[in-house]
Amino acid sequence: MRHDIQPNERAFSTKEVAEEVGIATTTVRRYGQILERNGYEFFKDGDRRIFVASDIEALKEIRDTDLPQDEQARIVVEEQKEKLKGYTETALTVSDTYSSALGNPGQTEELLKLLAGELAASREMNVQLKQDMAELKNTVSRLQQDHHVISSGVGNFSQKTHTKLDRMMEDQKQQYEEMLEREKEKSDLLKEELQTMRAEQKQEWQAQNDFNRRLEVTVKNTKGPWEKLFSLFRK
Repeated sequence: MRHDIQPNERAFSTKEVAEEVGIATTTVRRYGQILERNGYEFFKDGDRRIFVASDIEALKEIRDTDLPQDEQARIVVEEQKEKLKGYTETALTVSDTYSSALGNPGQTEELLKLLAGELAASREMNVQLKQDMAELKNTVSRLQQDHHVISSGVGNFSQKTHTKLDRMMEDQKQQYEEMLEREKEKSDLLKEELQTMRAEQKQEWQAQNDFNRRLEVTVKNTKGPWEKLFSLFRK
């Protein structure tokens, strides 16, 4: 148990310590937990820490260290143990200090200020926690909205992409059908032209055959040198 308290030594509230060290009240409590789990002793009123000047210096060492905070806390604890060796053991306790303070108006006023500071610090922390919770809710709400917007955007993009692909496929299908129709028309025209050419050729052959038959009949019916001439070609 600590026994290094000085006569009329001032006690500081958590808020006052935070202002003195230049950190938040929540950080004061966190530093206090780090120190305690490594063996540091605070004056206590029940579970509540009572800070004195040496405690403030210990918190500053945790604040300013370049080492891991637990390692620095162990160094502070060793310093505290060495310092406590120089004090004689007394039966003075925190509760005794408060009991004696009740008989001293100045110390009573100091104690009331301490309690009022602690109460104000607790209220301040509650307000801060409420603000943090409200901010957290707003952040979650914004994230949900952003998620909805992103999801909607992805859905719309996907739908538009599918629509464009469907249009492209439909356009390609229509172009292919049009191309097939044109090729079919060309093929039909070509067939008609071939049929026309064959019909004309057939007519020419028929006319030539008719002419040849008439010529042959005429030659047969003709007497004289023409018959002899054609007979030579027939041999």
